[in-house]
Parts: sequence; structure tokens; C-alpha cells
Amino acid sequence: MSVAWRIARRELRGGVKGFRVFLACLALGVAAIAAVGMVRAAIEAGLEDQGAVLLGGDAQMEFTYRYATDEERAYMAGIATAVSEVVDFRSMATVGEDRALTQVKGVDDAYPLVGEVVLEPEVPLAEALAGVEGLPGAVMDRVLVDRLGLAVGDRFTLGVQAFRLGAVLVREPDSATGGFALGPRTIVLTPALAASGLLEPGTLFETEYRMTLPAGSDLAALEAQAETQWRDAGMRWSDSRRATPGLERFVERIGSFLVLVGLAGLAVGGVGISAAVRAYLEGKIATIATLKTLGAEGRTIFTVYLMQIAVLTAIGVLAGLVLGVALPLAAAPFIEASLPFPVAFAIYPAPLGEAAFYGIVTAFLFTLWPLARSEGVRAASLYRGGGGEGLPRWPYLLALVALALLLIGGAVLFSGTVTLALGSAGGIVGALFVLLLAAWGVRRGARAGARGLWVRGRTALRLALSAIGGPREEAGSVILSLGLGLSVLAAVGQIDANLRSAIDRDLPKLAPSYFFVDIQQDQIGGFLDRVEGDPAVSKVESAPMLRGVLTQINGRPAREVAGEHWVVRGDRGVTYSAAPPENTRVVAGEWWPEDYSGPAQISFAAEEAEEIGLKLGDRLVVNILGRDIEAEITSFREVDFSTAGMGFVMAMNPAAVAGAPHTWISTVYATPESEAAILRDTAGAYPNITAIRVRDAIDRVTEALSAIATATAWAAAATLVTGFVVLIGAAAAGERARVYEAAVLKTLGATRGTILLSFALRSALLGAAAGGVAIVAGGIAGWAVMTFVMDTAYAFEPWSALAIVLGGVAATLLAGLAFALRPLAARPAQVLRSQE
Repeated sequence: MSVAWRIARRELRGGVKGFRVFLACLALGVAAIAAVGMVRAAIEAGLEDQGAVLLGGDAQMEFTYRYATDEERAYMAGIATAVSEVVDFRSMATVGEDRALTQVKGVDDAYPLVGEVVLEPEVPLAEALAGVEGLPGAVMDRVLVDRLGLAVGDRFTLGVQAFRLGAVLVREPDSATGGFALGPRTIVLTPALAASGLLEPGTLFETEYRMTLPAGSDLAALEAQAETQWRDAGMRWSDSRRATPGLERFVERIGSFLVLVGLAGLAVGGVGISAAVRAYLEGKIATIATLKTLGAEGRTIFTVYLMQIAVLTAIGVLAGLVLGVALPLAAAPFIEASLPFPVAFAIYPAPLGEAAFYGIVTAFLFTLWPLARSEGVRAASLYRGGGGEGLPRWPYLLALVALALLLIGGAVLFSGTVTLALGSAGGIVGALFVLLLAAWGVRRGARAGARGLWVRGRTALRLALSAIGGPREEAGSVILSLGLGLSVLAAVGQIDANLRSAIDRDLPKLAPSYFFVDIQQDQIGGFLDRVEGDPAVSKVESAPMLRGVLTQINGRPAREVAGEHWVVRGDRGVTYSAAPPENTRVVAGEWWPEDYSGPAQISFAAEEAEEIGLKLGDRLVVNILGRDIEAEITSFREVDFSTAGMGFVMAMNPAAVAGAPHTWISTVYATPESEAAILRDTAGAYPNITAIRVRDAIDRVTEALSAIATATAWAAAATLVTGFVVLIGAAAAGERARVYEAAVLKTLGATRGTILLSFALRSALLGAAAGGVAIVAGGIAGWAVMTFVMDTAYAFEPWSALAIVLGGVAATLLAGLAFALRPLAARPAQVLRSQE
């Protein structure tokens, strides 16, 4: 070992000229993974550090469509030093004939318990909400203020209650816990809503009771106590340990996904790493031959260059970590300004350790093969210019398998999502295999094409095909590196295009114009008369709606049976009907008789029932407004939630929920030209009814999906940059061979134009091949995501595919032609005399 280290150290004194591509590929891959990990850690740290501010207190008890009972209020008063009640719901803000959806927050005098509401002008919240000349005050988000054309001091209406705009809302401390909101925020005092007609029995609203707790309170024990006592009553507990679990899950998932995309970039870099090591060892033929002649064993040679690779890997990983830290810190002001929640940027060891792990394992995984193949080469064959042939010995093959398993296991461990990690790893391995096959096929096809009659008279094309099919051409490196990066980019492009086209294609055919909620029972008749009598309305669906929490399945807690299935997470819509609603298809069991008044029965959505494992005859306990209703499943029915129309997981017989306060909901399908009149008439006659424009809701979802697609595209672009570095390395490594090739061709009479065209055609054909493979791989990935994840139709998008091919051609042309100048300028006599 000491001899090997002394030789390795002396060779490294010559510099790292042959390892520039090695270092660049490794540093870029590590930097991408480290940067994503740093941003994710900064967001998670910000959420944890500001948990109480984000939540609005140390802990919160939330109830759906009801206020806390006296017993529940007494419990909160007993454990807290202060309690603040917040009522959250949707409504329509009205100014004259203009109406806009808003998310209303009714607060008390104690709000906010933690944090600060920032207003414009800078006045205390209590002053902005105070009444002026008999009108209660309100604060409103700038977007909504501008949309309605308001100024501070102007009046607007919520329901039948007029309010005065006291200030513009700039920031609320607990905005991140509000989840996905369809409208901008309006804050008022809860007592001011008493005469608005918006909080009637059965209205869709939530109450949140924020609490500050004594110092040293055991949050875990309080959560267990509260859930044991109140969970079956529809209570949801949250506290400052995880103030925004939904946001945290999203950040964790998208961060893990981007890291896995970064691994694809590291795989691309691995191709360059392997090529760089192979080229370096070929340049060390004389050195290795001399060492062998002097008696060095094969394992000594292997150890010498393994030590060099280890040192260079350390340098590359360190450079990548420095870059991965510097980029997020430099972009910290921009990131903080663009996110609606706190971000705590610092140097976090965990993501840096993760990036270093990926970099080290990837470097050794891709260098072990060329290193091992050089171990058993004889000195005589090396002096004759030969290289390592055949497979490495079995210990090295086992080491390669172990490194691959270590890399995949690390991805599973660090991402926390087994399916995503294994799927990504399988996709990367599969893509590399397909690209290897494609490179082999391109070389074979080029070799056969160069002998064909059709290339006679086309000297430049024949030379290009002969070079691609030659034994030392860079076809493998080019197609592997560029093809994998383009494949990721192609998949992102296909998914994004299909999502947008699916929304544009399906919305006019399937989605309603408006979704109306909070229609009181004495209003449903008049409401239906208005919309059903409108010739511009093609379809109206309406149903009574209550909200319930599925708490038990066959006597066991629902979450124990169904796990984290979305049906048992929180409350769900429940309807009732004496007869099967129109277009309802019962697929198992039977609907109850129209005059049925016996024990409660329930019809469950068939797909969700299958996912949970329910069967006919199972007994469910549904808590509706604090009352437990036990019902037997007597039928399953098809429910299509993808149309944005009417859909309920659970439907019960009318007698089961008789007397429970509730409202109606309705979907209205109308022409775009009639939408404004429908909204104006219904809002004027029934100010308490909230109208949600479905296209606006879908636009919000589209914005979120676009943001995810953009982040993924940037990660894919980083992969592409790494691939371009590999291209440059391959072109640089082949420059010496092209100098000799150009010299021979000039001697045989070829012009510089013919030689340059040959080089350009060679690069363009390889780029087109890489782009073509990327289109196929990206198309398959896009089809799989749209079919199995998004559950919608897939259509091949040609324009992004064309851009991928053109991008591949342009990238290889740039890399190839950049290293064509020296071969073209070389003098044939000088080059040929220097060859042995």
C-alpha cells in the first residue's frame, strides 16, 4: 500500500489535466443534489422554527361546520393560558355589480396570539377592524382590493352585511396553515358576521381554536389526550411541532423527487467519469507497462489508480459541496421573497452528507470497471498499444453489484419514498440499458450504411458513417450522456403538455361553469327555478350535503383499517337520497326502498371501497355534527370525481340523517356568455350562497402544476448541462484521433470543407440519434405518468419532441465543431512524421 500510494502521489503531481471532465461531472452532480437538499432543509427548518407563528399558537383544535361545545371550550381553557377562536369559510365579496370569491376569516379580539398581521397603511389590526359610522371594519388582500376596485374607506358586502375596508392585508402570520384557498383573504371580526346570513345551520365553515400553552407543556401527551377524548366528535389536533403537515409533506416529496432527478444527472456524469478514467488509463499505457516490466503486480497497478481516483473524488465532491452551498445562499433573498412561509438558510450537514454519499458511491461505481479491466493486462500487449479486454475478475463484479445496491438503498433511505426511489432507479437503469442498445445499434447501422451503394459520391457522409461505426468512436458516450439528459427533459415536456391539453380539452365538455354551496333548504326551490329555467343552462345537478367523519369500520378505528387513505383523513361530504340519483350506477348490492325508515344504510363509492377493503355488510360509524351514526353498507356505486361535477363518497337513506341541519350544493353547466348573468341573479337574490367558478379553481391547480413542472425542468436542465460537459470531454478526448484522421484525408486529397462537413455530419447524426432515443423514452415515461398516476388520456406532443431532437443536434454540433479547428489546421506531413 505504501508503494502504491507513493506512485499515485508522484503521478498526481503532474496535475489533473486528464481529469477535468471527471471533476466537472462529479462536481455538477453533487452540487445539484446538495443545492436541492439545502433548500429543502432551509424550508423545513423555517417551518419548525416558526411553528407556533405559522399555526397561530402552540396548539390548535379544529372542528368542521360547528363551533366547540361548552365542554370542549372548558377543556381548552383548562390546558391553555389563552385561546383565540377563528372561523374560516368561503363567500362572495360584492361591490355594486362586481362579485369575487374570497376566503373569509372571522377572528376575535385575541387574534393573533402569536405573530403579527402586517397592514397597509401600518395600523393595528384592532383599529382596522373597528366599526366606523355603524359599519364594521375589514382588511382584504391586495389582489382582491384591486379586482373590486376598492380603496381604504370604501364599503363592500359579505352576504347581507356591509363592511368598510379598513386596510389592505399585506401578510398574515398563519397564512401557510390555510391550505389550498380558492380566493384571496378577507379578515373581519366574527361578531360582525352575525347579521350577514353566512353562518346559518349547515353552512360550510371551519372553526379553529388556537391556544398558547404553559412553558414546558408536553405536546405529545396533550395531543393523545385530546384525540382520545374528542376525535370521534370530528376534532383535528395540530401543534407547533408540525404546524403545516400538508406543506411539509409537499416539500419533502417534491424535494425527494428533485434529488432523484439529480441522481439522473449524476448518472449522466458517471458516463463522463467512466470515459475520463478510460481515456486517462489509455494515456498511461507506457507507465503501466513500465511498472509491470519492473515487477509490479496487477493489484498494485489497480491500487495505484484507485488511490488517484479516491483523491480526485474527494476533490470533486468537495467542489460540488461548496457549489451546492454557495448557490442557495446566494439565491436566498430571492427564494425567501418568493415563498409565503419562513425559510431559515444556513449550512445543514444532513443534505451535504447525502450529496457526498451519492457522489462518492457514483464515482467508484463508474470507475471500478475500467480500473479492474486494466489489472490483468500483460506488459507486452500494452507496449503494442492494446488495452484491457474481457470482463473484470469476479470480486470486482461483486463490488460493482454491491455499489449499485448501496446507491439504490441510499436513494430509498434518503428519499423516504420506496416506490418513487425504486421506480426512479429502475427508470435510470432501464434508460441507460436502452441507450447502450441504441448506441450499439447506431454503430452497427452506421457501419453497414458506410458500405452501402447509396453513399457513393457522398464522401463526407460516408466518412461520418465510417467514423461513427469505428471501434474508438465516442458514439456510446454521446448517446448515453446526452440521451439520458434529453430523456428527462422530454418526459417533463410530454407530461406538462398533456396536463395542459387535458385541462383545455376536458373543461368545456365535462366541467360545470359554477359550483354553488351553502344553499339553504328554503332557498333551493327558487334557486333551481332560476337556473333550470335559463335556456343557456344545459344541465343542473343538486343534492343535499352534510359533512361527516368516518370514525369506525366494523367496530375498529377507521385509520387502523384504512391507514392514511384520503377518505378517512378529515371530514367528507355526505348526501342522502330516497332513490338513486340520476345517472347513478349501482355496481353491487341494492339501493334502499324509497319509503325506507329502518336502521341506517349507506351506499359507498366503489373504487374507494375497494382501495380501503370494504365489502357489503360492513358497518361504518360516521360522525355528523358531533352525532355518531352507525350504518350498514348495502350498495356500491360508481363515482367519477374527475369531472368536477357532483360526487359523494357516502350516500345515506334520508331517515338516517333526519333533523340534521344541512345545506344544498349545486353544479350548473352553462354557456360562457351566460355565466355573468347567472352569478348576478343568484347572488342578488341569495347573498349567502357562494359561487365557485370551476375554471378559476382549475387555473389555480394548473398554476401549482406549472410551478412543479418548472422546478423539474430546471433539475432536468442541470442533467443536460452535465451531459454537455460529457460531450465536450468526449470531443476533447477524440481530438488527437481526429488530427490524425484529418491528416490522412488531406493526404488522400480531401478538402477542408469535406473534412469539416464530415465532422459536422458525425456530430449531427449522433445528436439526432440521442434525441430520437430521448423522444421514445420520454414518450413512454409521459404515457406511464398520465395513464397510471394522472389517470387520464395521453397524446404524443410533437412540438416538444421536435425541440428535443433539434437540441440534441445543436449540442453535439457545438461540442464537436469546437474541437474541429486544430485537426483542420494541422499540417499532414508534420502529423504523419510524428506517428511511429
